[in-house]
Amino acid sequence: MASTTPRTRRRPALERVVKTADHLFYTNGIHATGVDTIAEAANVSKASMYTYFRTKDDLVGAYVAGRSLAWQEHVTKQLDASGASPMEKILMVFDLLGQWFTTEDFNGCPFINAEAESTKDSPAHTVNLSHRSWVRSLFADLARQVGVDDAVATSIRLAMLYDGAMVGAHAEPSIAWAAEARLAAAQLLQ
Repeated sequence: MASTTPRTRRRPALERVVKTADHLFYTNGIHATGVDTIAEAANVSKASMYTYFRTKDDLVGAYVAGRSLAWQEHVTKQLDASGASPMEKILMVFDLLGQWFTTEDFNGCPFINAEAESTKDSPAHTVNLSHRSWVRSLFADLARQVGVDDAVATSIRLAMLYDGAMVGAHAEPSIAWAAEARLAAAQLLQ
């Protein structure tokens, strides 16, 4: 019996390029990582790389898009599985940040890092704007459920705590930035 499910063709070279670029960009930085380095580490030719990504900027855009999707899926899954109240879910976002900050491979926020190394017309900037909008929307939706008067303004303030915790954790990892941001968020919501 023939399957009616469309088959997706795997592209192992593309997968290796994206995975390798993700690791190298996040670990070493975007400007410090050349396409030659990525191609060599992914075991593909530069010509093959350029069949998937027209420019390095396109590859950087794919890198941050992958990071955004992974983080959104992780946060959504954790919040949905928690059975927590909307207020607890807002605070839980900061707990999730704190868990990430204590991993060995934490090297700052990939979105902030990419933004610092990208131009305003780059694919990474476009993805970053979309990701930041998702963070604020998440906070705004939960704040509305809590009954906050101005959920949009509250979401911006929560996003500032979120961003600040990531910058602080990267620069001074000895301070419990996520826990402090969580406390500030709880105070903001009262």
